[in-house]
Amino acid sequence: MINKKLEKLRREFLNSELSETSIDANPIEQFGNWFDDAVQLKLLDLNAMTLATVDEKNNPQARIVLLKQFDEKGFVFYTNYNSDKSSQLKKNPKAALVIYWAEMERQIRIVGKVEKTTLKESINYFKSRPIDSQIGAWASDQSHVVEIREIIELAFKEMKLKFKNKKIPLPPFWGGYRVVPETIEFWQGRKNRLHDRILYTRKNEKWIIQRLMP
Repeated sequence: MINKKLEKLRREFLNSELSETSIDANPIEQFGNWFDDAVQLKLLDLNAMTLATVDEKNNPQARIVLLKQFDEKGFVFYTNYNSDKSSQLKKNPKAALVIYWAEMERQIRIVGKVEKTTLKESINYFKSRPIDSQIGAWASDQSHVVEIREIIELAFKEMKLKFKNKKIPLPPFWGGYRVVPETIEFWQGRKNRLHDRILYTRKNEKWIIQRLMP
């Protein structure tokens, strides 16, 4: 059955444009420029991004994670190393990221190899988290089946009691991943669906810039 309401959902993209002459030669700098724009607009969850991986049956899997750092080395998020996503990345250390800022009519797609952050990086970030978030990392056996929510809440209470008045160490099963980009595509919505798409491809430590058809 065709949903007529969905068919009628459309709008024009009119906010901005993206050209080869206006972009930065370095995609990380270009990302930083767009990220600063999103910060200035105070977008909700502006660091939320879709992480796509492949499971052991070659089925695509996707979920939202939070971008916590980006620089020339790549794009970093943190998670439980025993989670489903971590298991998938261990078997196939490649991933795709998608960031979409609807208010700015902008999308960024990143594809690359994935590596763990250093222990020092993971410790430093873990220390920056709120205390209850640190405790939550210890309490959650992420992605594993649990019969009732009360079990989760009880585990949190037990960990909170265990670490009362103590410094909370980094769990050995928790840390960061860095997506080292091989390609980065910047998408800017345009009128008549003639969107701007600029693709950066890493080749011999240099970035090749190409325009794609919308």
